[in-house]
Amino acid sequence: MKKIGVYLLVVTCAFYGCGNKSNSSDKDKNQFVYELVEGWPQLSPGYILSQPTGIGIDSREHIFVFHRTGRKWTNPFPDSLISLNTILELENETGKLLNSWGANQFIMPHGLTVDKDDNIWVTDVALHQIFKFSHEGQLLMELGVPRVSGNDSLHFFLPTDVAVADDGSFYVSDGYGNSRVVKFSSSGKYLLEWGTHGNKPGQFNIPHGITLDKSGNVFVADRQNNRIQIFDGNGTFLKELKNNESVAQLPSLTIDKGQNLFAIDYDFTTVPDTLVKGSTIFRFDSTESITFDFGATGEKKRTPSWFHDISLDKQGNIYVGDIMGIKVLKFRIKSVDELEGKE
Repeated sequence: MKKIGVYLLVVTCAFYGCGNKSNSSDKDKNQFVYELVEGWPQLSPGYILSQPTGIGIDSREHIFVFHRTGRKWTNPFPDSLISLNTILELENETGKLLNSWGANQFIMPHGLTVDKDDNIWVTDVALHQIFKFSHEGQLLMELGVPRVSGNDSLHFFLPTDVAVADDGSFYVSDGYGNSRVVKFSSSGKYLLEWGTHGNKPGQFNIPHGITLDKSGNVFVADRQNNRIQIFDGNGTFLKELKNNESVAQLPSLTIDKGQNLFAIDYDFTTVPDTLVKGSTIFRFDSTESITFDFGATGEKKRTPSWFHDISLDKQGNIYVGDIMGIKVLKFRIKSVDELEGKE
């Protein structure tokens, strides 16, 4: 399979949890290349992918994609349920379709999360609801009142994403209409919430993506404020991380197995025309500095694209959903030894 779009970056040993090295040859072993994997995923001939808004990975390294199946965000939203399957399960190496489900359940798909038990959590912004499914698509939990928005313990207003703790409790970023994070018990009981609209600590301008670290701290992609805010499990503000780039949006984030933080951004301009600058992927190191960034071609530049969600597998490969290009992109990580033919 042809690979294109190679971008060389230097990462620290902490990327894989190893100790610090001092000599140059050891440092060379800690250089990695991300390359865009062309032709991934391999969907059946004639299969039409729609806007891939949510991406998650299960314990078998299968990639789950939530897509809008023939729809795009419109105002107002359509009223009818999507009649075709909206949730795809893909094999991670080839991208072949293993399973699909989710027909006649959603109006406007948005976020997708896979928890440690391989349950699938999704949000629908048009229904104002959160859903928990088994791995094979059996409905296990449903929160929110269908098609009714609100800001109390029983309602959401265009909710965007879900993060699930090891004890089963979960957090909802809520979202476009409400500027808050809501925490629930494993059974779906309302526990607490925090956040108002604004740009001060603890305020949000579209909390769009949410994830947890191994300590249970809550990381929120504060989209229109172009930052990540970090809270403890009870909503106490800890710190913020700013994107180095002065761009329009920071839509989503994820934390890999080594507790490294990755995020995506998106920039556009309307002057002098409507040219889209595009998205990049970037990573914060242990000093909270951004160590690298690259765009849709795998190179250090923006090209027309709009990354909406991001996930990493156990090998460090990156998957993003591009809702402008209507595609799921995979970036494979290669070591210097591979590049030198020492596989």
